[in-house]
Formats: sequence, C-alpha cells, structure tokens
Amino acid sequence: MKKKKVIVIGAGFSGISAATALADRGYEVQVLEKNAEPGGRARVFREGGFVFDMGPSWYWMPDIFETYFGKFGKKPSDYYELKRLDPSYSVILSDSEVIDVPAELEGIKALFESYEVGASEQLDKFLHQAAYKYRVGIQDFVWRPSVKITEFLSLKLLVDAIRMDVFSSFYKHIRKFFKSGTILKLMEFPILFLGAISQNTPAMYSLMNFAEITMGTWYPMGGMHQIVNGMVALAEEKQVKFTYNSEVTGFEIVNKHVRAVKTAKGLIEADMVVASADYHWVEQLLGDDFRNYTEEYWDKRVMAPSSLLFYLGISKRLPKLKHHNLFFDRDFSVHSHEIYTDPAWPSDPLFYASAPSVTDPSVAPEGCENLFLLIPVAPNLEDTEAHREKYFLQLMDRLEAYCGENIRDFIVYKRSYAHQDFMSDYHAFKGNAYGLANTLFQTAILKPSLKNKKLDNLYYTGQLTVPGPGVPPSLISGLVVANEVDKSLRK
Repeated sequence: MKKKKVIVIGAGFSGISAATALADRGYEVQVLEKNAEPGGRARVFREGGFVFDMGPSWYWMPDIFETYFGKFGKKPSDYYELKRLDPSYSVILSDSEVIDVPAELEGIKALFESYEVGASEQLDKFLHQAAYKYRVGIQDFVWRPSVKITEFLSLKLLVDAIRMDVFSSFYKHIRKFFKSGTILKLMEFPILFLGAISQNTPAMYSLMNFAEITMGTWYPMGGMHQIVNGMVALAEEKQVKFTYNSEVTGFEIVNKHVRAVKTAKGLIEADMVVASADYHWVEQLLGDDFRNYTEEYWDKRVMAPSSLLFYLGISKRLPKLKHHNLFFDRDFSVHSHEIYTDPAWPSDPLFYASAPSVTDPSVAPEGCENLFLLIPVAPNLEDTEAHREKYFLQLMDRLEAYCGENIRDFIVYKRSYAHQDFMSDYHAFKGNAYGLANTLFQTAILKPSLKNKKLDNLYYTGQLTVPGPGVPPSLISGLVVANEVDKSLRK
C-alpha cells in the first residue's frame, strides 16, 4: 500500500518537528525550504573563522528538548553537548550597577534579599505558584490544538485557568510579591521573550520565570544551530526528505483540497500540507477564496517586536562581557512605548549583547570575540542603511563605555539584519522577528487557527499559531499539528 505523502513548507523548528513526527508515524514526508539551509530564523553563517547563529541565542526549558527527542527514543546529548551558564546572564542597570544573575536558586535568593528584606521568602511563594502554572501549562494547555472551543469547556480547566491567573496581568501579579524596582526588572525580563510588555501579558506566564530560575540557562556547544543539526539528523533517520532552495509559489486546489504545491521547479503532489512558513504569507498565496483571515484581521493583530541585529567579529577579547548581557540602563517604559503604543525607531533603546565565544572558543578565531547585538524595535518600520548605522554607532558608544576600551577599530567583520531581511528571507509579516505577542486576546483559541477552515488538507504550525513564539513552543507546535494531521489522514 502506497504511503500517504505530506508536504511541509519551511524547515524551521516547527516544520522539522512536524515532519519528524509524521515520518515516525509512517508517512512519506518532504520538507520544502526556501533558503539554502535548514533552521529558519535559527540559521547559521560563517565568515573569517567566525560562526554566527542568526537568531535564537537562549536555551531555556531544557525539559522541552528532552521531551521532544525522547518521543523518538533519543536524547539531546545524542546530538549536541549542553553547558549550563553561570552566571546565567548579566544585567547592566547603570554604569555603577551590574548584576550577574547566579545559576543556582540559593544564589538568586541571596541576591533578591540584598535588594529587599524578605524577598527570598517571597520568591519561594512566587515559585510555588509558578510551578503549578508550569506543570499545567506545559503538560496540558500548550498541547491543545485550540481548534474547538469545547477543548476548553470543563470545570477542571476553568479552575486551572483561574489558578493560573489567565485573566490577570503579569505586571499586577509580580507586584504582589516584590516592591524593589531592581527585582521587578529582573522578573519581568523573561516576559520580553513573549513579545509583549508585562501589563498586557497574562500572569500565567510566570511559568517562564519558573523555568529560567529552577532549570537554568544553557548553551549547546558549537552554537544554537547544533539543535537544528540534531533535529535534521533525527528527521533524516526517519526518512524525511529535505529540498532546499525550493520556495513555494502557490497551490493547485481542486474541490477544496490542495492537490499539489507549486514551486519554480513544478508541482509536487501531496495528500496533506503543513505550512511552517509565515502564516500571513501562505494566506496571500491562497487568495481570498481559501484564506482563513482577511487583511483587516492581520492588521489588527498585536505583533511581537522586530529586531535590529548586528553580527560582529572582533579581533580581540572583551573580558568585561559575559555570554549574555542585558543593557537595561535606559527607561524601558519609553522604549516599550515606541514598540507597542506609538511605533517608531527608539530614541534611546535598551539592547542585548551576546558573546558566545566567552563560553565556546569554536565560534571565533583564537584571541577573538564573536558578538551578536540586538535592539527590539517595532515591526513595520522604514528600514534603511541610515537607520541601521545610526544605531550601530549608538551601541558602539555604549559598549565601549561599558567595556572601557576601544572596540570599533577591532571590528574585522560586520553584518546588519532588520525588517527588510526578515521579509526577504522568511516572508515575515511586517518584518516581525518573533511572531504574535502573547497577549490575553491572542492566547489559545484566540490565536490564528492551526487548521485551514476552507480546505480539508492544509494545516499551519509555528510562531503565528498555537502555542506561540519561541523555540520550545515551536517544537511543541510541530508535534501538536502532526497529531492533528495524523488524525485527519486516518479518518
């Protein structure tokens, strides 16, 4: 009996995840990737002995990766070596106040106590609540496909939702435990990964703090792309076929059924299609007759930020920098206003600097530093070289002041990346970097559906559908949609 064939569009985390799970269940799976290599936003490039991860740089929630590989009888350690970072990261609050966040819980409690008497006990209370949210959220909520409202209609689920503070904001929640402005900054930082400010983020996402504090911050030696390499190797073990430089340009649709996917090389027939590419872009390819949502719908979505990125090769070491460095030495209320409320290029931005060569000598030539700089910015801004250079000079001024030494004269490689690149490389809606913001009204059933409602064999996965943005959620998204596809094909 001939195997049913599934086409997966896009070789990002969610696409590879879905492809592997479906191949494991006996389907013939082919992944069509627009770019020359896998990984999506987690691609890698090499230049002059430097190895640059292009996107994700934080390895949190190691249990999700264990769960993912464990579903196929494997472990992360079968594919890459993890190192726990200590300190987890460094937070620069001012020229005179720099916090190295300890890896161990007892060190974090002592740090909190130094800023606020009784804060260590309050942290225990906070984590006790957050542990419940992590357990229910990660073991239950995020695995729901959110296709039907009936998935959420149960007394137990209502009780769980109330206990998880789904209807309260993280901003209000965290202030029930702490008063110190410094502690609040530290605790609100992980929420930035969800693409929204704490006032608009459900308090249930204190589960992010639980993961960060109790499970630690890790790094896969060789770079974050080693995760992608491991996932591709596993997928190929399951006979998934990857076809690169193969951009999808449309669909052949007959009787509300996608009969084939169009590429520049011709038609590829499929029994089922999973779109891991940008949801909005796929909808444009479908046209008005077969898309789930109108342009007006998409324009009203609250997008997570885009990013202005710089990849720098430095011909000397920078001893002042840790692996992860958060420059919170500016007023975030102003910066956040310029991202979410009145979108504009930031007047005086916060930024993030990653120096993976601090941990991993393989990503830079001997005696050199690999530097990744990121400014979160509003999506859909005018993106010009003039804008990029303006902020590059600002970052250099602040980095040199912090490090106490000349950096720009030692730059041997420089590359910038922003809105236009996200749109060109990933068809990213409005040049977004992270997908949809995880606001209350963009959670679970209120996110764009993972099932096309007008076609019987097209599903979506990734950061614009459930469960949301980030590497662990994308892995889960792929597994969730694979389960739905499998159920559909077995009918």
